[in-house]
Amino acid sequence: MKHPMRAARLAASALVVALAATACGGGKQNNARDAGSGKGGRLTIATGPTTGVYYQIGGGLAKLISDNIDGYRATAATTGASVQNIQGLEAGSYDLAFSLLDTAGDAAEGKGGFDKPQAVEALTRLYPNYTQVVVRADSGIESLQDLKGKKVSTGAPNSGTEVIARRLLTAAGLDPAKDVSAERLALPESVDAMKDSRIDAIVWSGGLPTGGITDLVTSLKGDVRFLDVTAQLPALNQQYGGIYQKGSIPASAYKQPAAVPTIVVPNVLLVKKGFDPDLAAKIVNLIYEKKSDLEKVNAAATEIQAGQAGEVAPVPLNPGAEGALKALAKS
Repeated sequence: MKHPMRAARLAASALVVALAATACGGGKQNNARDAGSGKGGRLTIATGPTTGVYYQIGGGLAKLISDNIDGYRATAATTGASVQNIQGLEAGSYDLAFSLLDTAGDAAEGKGGFDKPQAVEALTRLYPNYTQVVVRADSGIESLQDLKGKKVSTGAPNSGTEVIARRLLTAAGLDPAKDVSAERLALPESVDAMKDSRIDAIVWSGGLPTGGITDLVTSLKGDVRFLDVTAQLPALNQQYGGIYQKGSIPASAYKQPAAVPTIVVPNVLLVKKGFDPDLAAKIVNLIYEKKSDLEKVNAAATEIQAGQAGEVAPVPLNPGAEGALKALAKS
């Protein structure tokens, strides 16, 4: 007889695979610029790497749109995540995009990695991302300062993880360009590199649980551990205006001995300015009416809260989404 927990994991994996097969794709659609006009067509959702939560929940959202909004078929595209997603949204390659709120705020204000304000709007705030710093147990790394001289995966180029990794290192008094050997790896490659002992640490920002991190800690067990990075929270918020919050990775998320304090930042679902407001309202309503379907794809969706849905500053809300969220708040 199969162990109940193993059976549940197998069932969840099967659901994710099925959704990926029906709702996920690897690249942009040719008519992405017209899909958000309210005329029907294909919608492409920019997500993240295949082992991350963006891709899983993005695939679930794509299926919900395809099954419930007449005239539209949605697919989820694998990407390098936040920065790349916003660049593709601005270029017309994608119709919707997942992003960390800190990166989206930079885009809206033309700061950080963006040389001018980007024409982005938010549909809703989503679940929070947890900063997950995993180190080799025998590396002697007890704090972020101990990463000096170490080989560290700071995330894929143009990802929200890379933004946070650089900010964390800077807040710890390190120069990301000089004090660490930065490996700009996507999560699947980061996990493989840690398994092969080619890197000492991984910085990852994602929902709980993230499949790639689950794979890592299941494979290496006591050979890796999570790092508490909350000592850097005051410095981060002094510079970036309170967008970062203290959180905790529950022991149950990755079957660890104890919970690990960490830093969290919200995710948002973005569109380009001018996205059809009626369609935006339909997508927002769908997310909250069918949230339980997204929760079946990944437990991170349980943290999507209607009461916080409009808290996306400094990113402006799409007018249709704003109307839908106000109606939800009254219901």
